[in-house]
Amino acid sequence: MRPKWIPTIWALALGGLITDAAVGAGNSDSHLDGVDSYVVAAKDDGLPLAKDDLFGVTPEVEKGVQPVPEPEGALSTSKDTLFGIEPSSGKAEKELPASKEGLFNQEPATQIAKAEQGLPLQGFLQTKLAYTYSDPDHWSYVLGRLELGTQGRLGNDVKWKVSGRAEYNAVYDLTNFYSDSVREDQRTKFRFGETYLDFSTGSLDWRVGRQQIVWGEMVGLFFADVVSAKDMREFILPDFQVLRIPQWAARAEYFKNDFHAEVVWIPFPSYDLVGTPFELAKTGAGSDFYPYPVSPAGIPLVMDEKKPGYGLDHTNYGVRLSQLSHGWDVSGFWYSSMDSQPTFYRDAINPQVFYPRHDRIWQAGGTLAKDLGTFVLKAEAVYTDGHSFNVTDLLDSDGVVKQNTLDWVVGMDFNPTTETRLNAQLFQRIFFDHAPNILFDQYESGISLLVNHKFPHNWEAEALLIHSLNRSDWMVRPKLTWGFQPNWRLDLGVDVFGGPPTGLFGRYDNQDRVYTELRRDF
Repeated sequence: MRPKWIPTIWALALGGLITDAAVGAGNSDSHLDGVDSYVVAAKDDGLPLAKDDLFGVTPEVEKGVQPVPEPEGALSTSKDTLFGIEPSSGKAEKELPASKEGLFNQEPATQIAKAEQGLPLQGFLQTKLAYTYSDPDHWSYVLGRLELGTQGRLGNDVKWKVSGRAEYNAVYDLTNFYSDSVREDQRTKFRFGETYLDFSTGSLDWRVGRQQIVWGEMVGLFFADVVSAKDMREFILPDFQVLRIPQWAARAEYFKNDFHAEVVWIPFPSYDLVGTPFELAKTGAGSDFYPYPVSPAGIPLVMDEKKPGYGLDHTNYGVRLSQLSHGWDVSGFWYSSMDSQPTFYRDAINPQVFYPRHDRIWQAGGTLAKDLGTFVLKAEAVYTDGHSFNVTDLLDSDGVVKQNTLDWVVGMDFNPTTETRLNAQLFQRIFFDHAPNILFDQYESGISLLVNHKFPHNWEAEALLIHSLNRSDWMVRPKLTWGFQPNWRLDLGVDVFGGPPTGLFGRYDNQDRVYTELRRDF
């Protein structure tokens, strides 16, 4: 039975957060800087309004006519916002102004004030409360998260950036629901964000250091974004900025007119964070969204994850080419890597024991985008060679079988009214030489639908549905957002899962939750 004090704490905590945020926002001088198998992820609110906005092309301005600044609070109108891609260090970044101030060679007032006091600071402060109401009900998040970054120049030829994120989840000190292993893994966390140097040599632009490398993005789903590692300890529920893990990489880019080439080498790869499984001999639950393997012999016992060591044979590398032609933005890529997702190998003697390992894989694919006037068309496809899947056959010695796959997705994004956005997607995974003893059909298909509507007084309602077409396996995420002060945002939402216990979403059927988030960007 849920203790009677839980609703009281929930109400007091939420009320206190709103009050503190409103007071703080009223006394702050702030400036918002834009900030990150198929794997489902949180959606991106960016929306292009025209072909020029989608592809980042600056309309020509007649002589003697001053450009009209965009109204404050307008919908996102750039390719970078639509695709969730940080501006590269290349020539495109140098040629196109990022804002009205950049067009007229002016700095925002808040940045000037910060520069006079020292290096500019960017980042965000976020608090989050989440309560899982399915059986067993429990508090899952009482979280505080702070991300800070700054940037500058070394002379005239080198730019640098340093950022980091710290977070603390007090739920592990306030309750005893989780095991000690989960508490050690998820109670506190600090990691470097994007931390790199930018410089040029001849016709090449370089970025060296910890960085986000985003090769594609669809609403609610990851396909062509094969380079990024992800923090999956909260499944797909955080937004992209929180979910993606930067890679320590060297990236060289070449720009010529509408052509872009990119080569990436990652000597020290990052891997997905999947949490901690429950331990049979210890009290307390495992991570809420741990991806337990299929175990026909009974409850799976997962051993410690073994990550690859350092060495040239464990580095990641790839190349990507893109071209803008007649309004079509088309790209193709090839990428070889240690799989960021673990594969669960079964013990040959005890079929209940599994060992998480990372295999060598390679991937090839492409993306396209086109503004067709009434809607924006986007598509991505990725072929993966070398990834293994668990089998239900107890006679299989290691419990896995390699399956080459093709993932593709097609989506449309359009605005029925000026205040409403609709996004619909059809996606599919095809298994080549399909093994009958895996849990998936040879053709696994699904759909997603995102509806967003803006109301007066800075209120916004949104709902995201993702549903399998092969079985009743689904997730729905309704949410209300209130932008009560500039750079402040309050979210109130519900995450609901349904389906069979072996489904992508159904396995988390007992993790339905309500949550609230308060965020301040600066």
